[in-house]
Amino acid sequence: MTIDRIWSYLPDSGYVEGQDLTGFGVVASDGTIGHVDRQAAPHGMAHLVVDTGVWVFGRSVLVPVGVVTGIDTHDRRITLACTGAEVKAAPRFRTDSETRDREYLTAVGAYYLRLAATA
Repeated sequence: MTIDRIWSYLPDSGYVEGQDLTGFGVVASDGTIGHVDRQAAPHGMAHLVVDTGVWVFGRSVLVPVGVVTGIDTHDRRITLACTGAEVKAAPRFRTDSETRDREYLTAVGAYYLRLAATA
């Protein structure tokens, strides 16, 4: 997988261009981690900002769409190809401005790319 690929939905993920995923539940390979607060694609780096509620002390995490393995529109659920612990260990998301910061997004992408390489 290349760094560009981590920012694009997998062909078999079930994503439909223009689909609004806000409010969908997010499930890691080992359980639910939260819900999609918003989605964005600055610099061609499509990602989801996931509100984890109390799971990660009330903070949000940024997840590149390349780790989305499935989208269930009926149940409004997104499945990820990583564990909750792996999501929690990703570079920390602090402010909304980071969703547009190329350097931060590159670090997040590199982290998830390393996970994909070891899977």
